[in-house]
Amino acid sequence: MCRNIRVLHNFEPPATSDEVQAAALQYVRKVSGAAKPSAANQAAFDQAVAAVAAATRELLDALVTTAPPKDREAEAAKAKARAAERYAR
Repeated sequence: MCRNIRVLHNFEPPATSDEVQAAALQYVRKVSGAAKPSAANQAAFDQAVAAVAAATRELLDALVTTAPPKDREAEAAKAKARAAERYAR
């Protein structure tokens, strides 16, 4: 999985449109192999980002869980600790 794409489900407050859009952009960049598409591919790139963002929002809205919502700051602290351990080598 792309390290830049973060889990968006079961957070309080819920994922914002900006977070969904950023995840969609990272996904399309990864799949296409292009961080910035050429002018000839810009329309297809933008359409793909919009489609992935819409599918992501639909998925997040449909998911249900009995687990308590996660805290963004606590999850960020855990990720930072994992990164520190990983890169300390």
